[in-house]
Amino acid sequence: MDEVFRTNDPVKLSYVEHLLAEAGIACFVLDRHISAVEGNIGAFPRRVLVEAGDLARARLALAGVEPG
Repeated sequence: MDEVFRTNDPVKLSYVEHLLAEAGIACFVLDRHISAVEGNIGAFPRRVLVEAGDLARARLALAGVEPG
């Protein structure tokens, strides 16, 4: 799997997941539950991964979405 997006913003994360789902691309979010350990301070970004074969389509689907 390859990383296509990284953010600390839960709203942006939800939007990215929605865009990928609309494009028919399965994704996996790493570090989703780290907030329970870090106390919701936003120190650890959540990383969105897709299968290597979907990488180009995922990048196209997320074109224009600002990371962060």
